Amino acid sequence: MRTIDWNDGGIDLVDQTLLPETLEMRHVTELDDLIRDIQRLAVRGAPALGVAGALGVALIAASATDVETARVDAKRLREARPTAVNLSWGVDRALKRLEEGPQAVLEEALAIRDEDILACTSMGLYGADLVRSLVSRDKARVMTVCNTGGLATVERGTALGVIQTIFEQGWLKEAQPIETRPLLQGARLTAWELQQMGAPFRLLVDSAGPFMLARGSADAVFIGADRIAANGDTANKIGSFSLALAAQRAGVPFIVVAPESTVDMATASGDDIEIEDRGSAEVVAIQGVRTAPEGTDTINPAFDVTPHDLITAIVTDRRVINIAHGETLASVDYGPTRTS
Repeated sequence: MRTIDWNDGGIDLVDQTLLPETLEMRHVTELDDLIRDIQRLAVRGAPALGVAGALGVALIAASATDVETARVDAKRLREARPTAVNLSWGVDRALKRLEEGPQAVLEEALAIRDEDILACTSMGLYGADLVRSLVSRDKARVMTVCNTGGLATVERGTALGVIQTIFEQGWLKEAQPIETRPLLQGARLTAWELQQMGAPFRLLVDSAGPFMLARGSADAVFIGADRIAANGDTANKIGSFSLALAAQRAGVPFIVVAPESTVDMATASGDDIEIEDRGSAEVVAIQGVRTAPEGTDTINPAFDVTPHDLITAIVTDRRVINIAHGETLASVDYGPTRTS
């Protein structure tokens, strides 16, 4: 199943707000609906947002009366969520074909979709080989935060895609997803995906992750990324930074997995990454049930930034950058996209 795709003149996407209770596919034909779906996290995950951005430009191109109007609409789509660089990357790449006509824009968007599918397979293989070299056990125990599987991409996933590859190769002992407050993407989505693939897993509450790493419960930590700065600083779901600190203390490899499209060499460091605050509603209630007093103010950053010196390695679809060995994004050459 694909999380997002083009079908019958519109975008089919899984409404991730309904999982795990209901698996429902939405058919989106209007730009405003797509923007709302992005903002309410019906579609989410950096690579999936890149595809959504490109397919959104295809929607715009099909109905726009002139190029300038189309560019204004594309700007609204581009700014729907500020932290994940893939959304703006997908919009901008598809937009380059705008003056060639709607069919050219759609062709570019579908190319981005297909590249994402290949990239996820490649990341899984590069990542699995890396973990083999870092973990001395016959079977690996791995911890992860948020959702980085097929729901965050078109198919398979980034960090969870590596875990899936390890499972398929027969040497995953256990996955340990973190629940990921406040919207519980780890509990609602990652646990669901692990269950669907038949992989062994146990779910942890957020605050247990660092302590369990200190107790030796995992051999590696995998996270995805919404933006990787030129120096290797990585923005990802809130909770990633605390796991990185704990992993360093415990001597556990901390590995970032993301496609090359998530690397933003125009952003010098994590200090330059805009962090989205999603407001109070998500914090003071869970699925409509109030958990805090009326009128409670909150701080609700959707992401945090893990400094590069806490990262063991960055895995992309084209290479492995061993940060702990002094390698940088600028110093490591691109390799092939792997299929086996």
